[in-house]
This record gives sequence, C-alpha cells and structure tokens, in this order.
Amino acid sequence: RRARLAKIAGDQDFIAQAPLFLAWVADLSRLDHVGQAHGRDLPGVDCLDTFLAAVMDTAFAAQNAAAAFESYGLGIVYVGAVRNRPEAIAAELGLPARTVALFGMSVGYPDRQRPTAIKPRLPQHAVLHAERYDSAAANDPAVIAAYDERLRAARTAQGSPGRSWSESVLARLGDVSALHGRERLPEALRGLGFVLGQT
Repeated sequence: RRARLAKIAGDQDFIAQAPLFLAWVADLSRLDHVGQAHGRDLPGVDCLDTFLAAVMDTAFAAQNAAAAFESYGLGIVYVGAVRNRPEAIAAELGLPARTVALFGMSVGYPDRQRPTAIKPRLPQHAVLHAERYDSAAANDPAVIAAYDERLRAARTAQGSPGRSWSESVLARLGDVSALHGRERLPEALRGLGFVLGQT
C-alpha cells in the first residue's frame, strides 16, 4: 500500500521506504452518521466553516504527533502531494464520502549519514504582528531579499537546487500546472462529497 501511495503522491520513494506512513484525514462523514442516528438533517455540515474546522483539527493533531515522534528521536516528513490526486488517495484508503486526506506524514529514524538542517524561515518581525497587520514589515523587499539568500545558501548546502524563496513562489504559483493537480482541488472535494457552503 505504501508503494502505491508513494506512486500516487508524485513517485516519492521515501514514502514507501519509511517504516510508517500516516494519512491525516479531515472527516465530516461521522457527523452525517450522528445526524442519521438521531433522525436529523445537519445542514451545518455543508458550511465552509465546518470544513475549515476539520482541516484545522487535523493539522493540530498532526503537529502534536510530529512533536511526539521527534521527542523519541524519530524524524517526520509532511507530504502535501497526497492532495495532487485526492480521489486516488481516497480510493486507496477506502475513505467514505465527506473525508479527504489533507497530507501524509512519513515517520522513521533519520539517516545520520545524510545530515539535515532546519530550513530557514522569514524573520519573526516579518510574520508576527502586534495589534494590527504590518504590511510594510511583512513585505519589506530588503527582508525578503535577505531571506532569499539565506534559503538559497541552505538549499545549496543540503545538495538541493539553490532556489530562493521568491523563485520558488514564482515557479510554483506562476503556472498552475506546477500545482500537480491541486489546482482542481475544489472540484475534487465536491466529488468526494464536500459541499463547502453551496446550499
């Protein structure tokens, strides 16, 4: 199954190689079952906010699991590519209507022969705002240029293409084909039984 999931998620071999792969699923199907068990229609299940709450709850649970795994010396890799073909992932996992795998997580022991480092992030003053959003700090060209250089250097040191953050943004969002199928996510979600506010 992991080999098939690896293939669906963009031929990423580490998914099949890791001893554990978790799919993190937003599940609204059980809400339907509660309504049915009590003979009630639950139109609130179709509200966008209900879907967003499921997405957030799933992400919170995954982040807690990641922290727990790492506290035991394990490593994790989030896998957003499960959203490339959500219907295929749902079929492989036997997911019912109104469920969707939001991302995967490969878990295993890090290969100490291949050292890694924490990916640089934008500085705190560009992402943390007090009282009101500070557009000038968030979009300061000098801060973004400095971050581009830090990230390029970090990627080069890891043996990856030395692409800056800005170059990554332009490549990923400048052509929808770079989204590898995720550009059709609203259609896929509707096909998986989510209404998302269309009542």
